[in-house]
Amino acid sequence: MPKNSKLKSILIIGSGPIVIGQACEFDYSGTQALRSLREDGIETILINSNPATIMTDPSMADHVYLLPLTTKSIIKILKEHPQIDAVLPTMGGQTALNLCIEADEKGIWKDFNVEIIGVDIDAINITEDREKFRKLMLEIGIPMAPQATATSYLKGKEIAQEFGFPLIIRASFTLGGEGASFVYKEEDYDALLTRGLEVSPIHEVMIDKALIGWKEYELELLRDSNDNVVIICSIENMDPIGIHTGDSITVAPAMTLSDKTYQKMRDMAIHMMRSIGDFAGGCNVQFAVSPDENEDIIAIEINPRVSRSSALASKATGYPIAKIAAKLALGYHLDELQNQITKSTSALFEPTLDYVIVKIPRWNFDKFEGSDRTLGLQMKSVGEVMGIGRSFQEALHKATQSLEIKRNGLGADGKENKNYDQIIEKLTHASWDRVFIIYDAIAMGIPLSRIHEITKIDMWFLRQYEELFLLQKEISTFTIDTIQKDLLLEAKQKGYGDRQIAHMLGCLESQVYNKREEFGVNRVYKLVDTCAAEFKAKTPYYYSTFESDMETADGNRYADNESIVTDKKKVIVLGSGPNRIGQGIEFDYCCVHGVLAAAECGYETIMINCNPETVSTDFDTAHKLYFEPVFWEHIYDIIKHEKPEGVIVQLGGQTALKLAEKLTKYGIKIIGTSFESLDLAEDRGHFSNLLKENNIPYPQFDIATTADEAAAIADVLDFPILVRPSYVLGGQGMKIVINKEELEKHVVDLLSQMPGNQLLLDHYLEGAIEAEADAICDGEDVYIIGIMEHIEPCGIHSGDSNSMLPPFNLGEFVMQQIKDHTKKIALALNTVGLINIQFAIKDDIVYIIEANPRASRTVPFIAKAYGEPYVNYATKVMLGEKKVKDFNFNPQLKGFAIKQPVFSFNKFHNVNKKLGPEMKSTGESILFIDSLKDDEFYELYSRRKMYLNK
Repeated sequence: MPKNSKLKSILIIGSGPIVIGQACEFDYSGTQALRSLREDGIETILINSNPATIMTDPSMADHVYLLPLTTKSIIKILKEHPQIDAVLPTMGGQTALNLCIEADEKGIWKDFNVEIIGVDIDAINITEDREKFRKLMLEIGIPMAPQATATSYLKGKEIAQEFGFPLIIRASFTLGGEGASFVYKEEDYDALLTRGLEVSPIHEVMIDKALIGWKEYELELLRDSNDNVVIICSIENMDPIGIHTGDSITVAPAMTLSDKTYQKMRDMAIHMMRSIGDFAGGCNVQFAVSPDENEDIIAIEINPRVSRSSALASKATGYPIAKIAAKLALGYHLDELQNQITKSTSALFEPTLDYVIVKIPRWNFDKFEGSDRTLGLQMKSVGEVMGIGRSFQEALHKATQSLEIKRNGLGADGKENKNYDQIIEKLTHASWDRVFIIYDAIAMGIPLSRIHEITKIDMWFLRQYEELFLLQKEISTFTIDTIQKDLLLEAKQKGYGDRQIAHMLGCLESQVYNKREEFGVNRVYKLVDTCAAEFKAKTPYYYSTFESDMETADGNRYADNESIVTDKKKVIVLGSGPNRIGQGIEFDYCCVHGVLAAAECGYETIMINCNPETVSTDFDTAHKLYFEPVFWEHIYDIIKHEKPEGVIVQLGGQTALKLAEKLTKYGIKIIGTSFESLDLAEDRGHFSNLLKENNIPYPQFDIATTADEAAAIADVLDFPILVRPSYVLGGQGMKIVINKEELEKHVVDLLSQMPGNQLLLDHYLEGAIEAEADAICDGEDVYIIGIMEHIEPCGIHSGDSNSMLPPFNLGEFVMQQIKDHTKKIALALNTVGLINIQFAIKDDIVYIIEANPRASRTVPFIAKAYGEPYVNYATKVMLGEKKVKDFNFNPQLKGFAIKQPVFSFNKFHNVNKKLGPEMKSTGESILFIDSLKDDEFYELYSRRKMYLNK
């Protein structure tokens, strides 16, 4: 059946600010859905309050409403657009579904004659209400763990008495496993039961008998209105039951499942999807499988919407789940739609993988002092990375190299944990670094059987680890001169980086690289094509691997490279890697706009990134996508293969900037601001000299490399003192100290974490107002795109402050100083592209805190507030295609826009929630107000000093 011709105008609900448990995967799915609907001539109306996303870009929908996600906002939109026929709530995560249900309960959809498409409200209620779901599963013959529902403390106690420990508590209608816990001991039960009941909006928990050691799997499904179903991907969690899937290391396709059990699981998933309601769209089903010969299967849960896993499954297979799900919601059948990658096969064909995917989460526990770092049923990660390889081992290594936690892969980097008690503890209570700890345990000689007994991780995975360690041991017996080609090739095929091999051989990374060149052990690139090369793919989406040479009939030897290099002029954009606090989705927004602007200038665009949740890693954002770690070795090989005009580093946050020095050293052109200027701004000492030369005020400061030096500086500067390391992200390690004891403790801590780092000690300007400016500079002219004033006082990180555009409390004299300083600094740093400068204002003097000649967190916010494509303009300036004076700037904003930070403290109990110079927010929303008399502004302003944490 073709699409429903009655549907002409559709409202899409976005997912709002990023929080732990709901990240930028919904920006990706929402963006795909919007594009998909517009292809069909549908008018799209979007509501989403997140300014940092591509989804809320004016070009994405016909009407974009940056409004709070409330039923009040929904009513406003429906009144303004009486033509809306339907609402699609499945692309905005749990937030969108909950809002859709609330609007349904209030009768709003009925009042405005709006149909809900893509899901069935009854299906949501059945899957979210754990008791209803359990009853339905038992009716249709799907096994579940012994479980019961409690809506009171007393009932919960009775269930525990009946089941015995260990138990699992899951709260109904929550996100990211909030309120869920694994209870091993009776004495912990009361507090965890109470928490679960409080967190659930309907004060209900499901209590399960814990299935210790059972394996966990997920299937991604799509169904159309004709009841055709395809399984897009099977995903296996390396971790057994008990760790939230968002915090699990996951592998696709499933590795340790017999075909018989897999077929049975497929049948069960399809049966479950069909039984929960009559809807067309995406669905994610989770199962547990017993770790014995029987492989008994029980159902855990089903999500009738696109999810975090469907973003991963899309990137893993190349099958755009959200795009197809949006088409199915319009009434199309799967057999009427094309596979987007091959353009010649049907969307009803199930993808086939001829490679392995490994996803590893990225945590930010250092931002939550005092937090419990062990993993469990409540999700704690802030982002994730994905590695693609021809084997599990290669994909695992590539994923660990993508994490950006100063590791070069598994082991062989001198950072191994050698403390037996600590290793056993981290294996027993799953830790965020267990991906490395397993390797360290094997290296220490702890038997696999013991590791399996503690972790319950399947022996297949542990043997893969063991093989890697044995290979490292073998290589370590050679030197760079004696190693043979076969062994070097095997190490590369298993994902070991040149740095790791150099560590094993006791030589330099460059020597390993030269040895590879000599042996002809070079990377080749393979297509992600959904069909294991059975049909020709039209979309250039690549990963790298190493292959043995093939020999043709005429004796010619070569390794097959599927990435064909064109003779067009090319530009590479380096992505921002995994989301983390301090570097989030706003840099993905900048990268995507950079790619699109470069394409408009006639360049072939090449994107390198490893984050599966983002729009930048969508298969049709850039002309070519390399799904690779943003890690020197991988980038250098791509550059050598593609030979671009240059590389754009200033859009991908600190991840891309960190590579600028190496690119320059290897003679690769950086497009836009040079490495020397980037480095000058990062080096606090040199930057202050530049300010001095230009007569620009800055807080008194000095540089220390030891605790003694810091103490001597404190005598001159006076407390309070702001201590901050050089070259860090999101204010990492920054703190305001008020006496010598605090100073010494903090300096010693920092230098143990970051040996050799320069520490900058500033006199902290107490009571100062903080402001920041973003600008575009072409080396001659500077255009300030926005000046923001922070509602909170100076001392709270700019990412955690409520920022007001334009400023509300700065006089003309101060504003003129900000403009003058911004222009002077941008030109003195030879900026070509974007720059962000932060100021502290005290007694009407504007002091400089820092300058970053790159895209900043606030650029998307300013672009959305003023309705101007600033990243597009800045990229054209970087490429030398345009000058600042070529643009007709026309910012539009009535009243004020406020960038409001959003925190995820509810995931971490007993954590210091006070704010300070180190960033803690996970996302942001935008709020428009007409005047300073607005109640919301008044409330923000009245509590501005509440959170300052010295």
